[in-house]
Amino acid sequence: MNLEAEQNEPNGDVKNTGNPVVDTIQQLGQTSTPAPAESNIFCMTIIGQVEGHLVLPPQNKTTKYEHVIPQLIAAEQNQKIEGVFIVLNTVGGDVEAGLAIAEMISSLSKPAVTLVLGGGHSIGVPIAVAGDKSFIAETATMTIHPIRLNGLVIGVPQTFEYLDKMQERIIRFVTSHSNVSEHTFKELMFKTGDLTRDIGTTVIGADAVKHGLIDAVGGLGEALRELNQRIEIYKQRKTTEGPQQ
Repeated sequence: MNLEAEQNEPNGDVKNTGNPVVDTIQQLGQTSTPAPAESNIFCMTIIGQVEGHLVLPPQNKTTKYEHVIPQLIAAEQNQKIEGVFIVLNTVGGDVEAGLAIAEMISSLSKPAVTLVLGGGHSIGVPIAVAGDKSFIAETATMTIHPIRLNGLVIGVPQTFEYLDKMQERIIRFVTSHSNVSEHTFKELMFKTGDLTRDIGTTVIGADAVKHGLIDAVGGLGEALRELNQRIEIYKQRKTTEGPQQ
């Protein structure tokens, strides 16, 4: 029977197919951790808008942090997975959710490589630099700007102090996980004229590498080759160290 016919209702809605792999792709945009006969690399996609504590409208393409964090834990615990590959095409989103994902990636004991395709904007920047090595496609862009609050903003000194401290968290994380200096990153963040009706900077491919935000310009092949090399080093180190008690 045609799989497409099974998946689509007469009104165009996608229904449950009964196939767990297909259903996971439909719901999360990715497969679960690989079976023993499959790849030793776990691929995670950060797409659309990073959704935090508030549920975004259904027409928004989102990455939900409550889906991402358990998968990273599963990848860390699964002994058959030897490397993690993170692909980004995101407009940004919730600051604390994005930082939580970035911290999870940076604290993995297994090799992790990130690849920015299309865009790694706003809070996508800390996620992009969280791996052991980062790549960006030649045409991909990254937008660096000060953080914002949506909804009601109480105009008191404490609110602005909170915003400033949250912004410092982002700056500290990015500068400690990349080669960009604090001075350069703040200069990009507060630059005027590069964004319409806003302050900030959009950097493209090679410019992100020039500023030290990303390690290298490259695509899927280069990123996977780097990850496989790091996996070999990781396996050799495990063999040398022996089993841990």
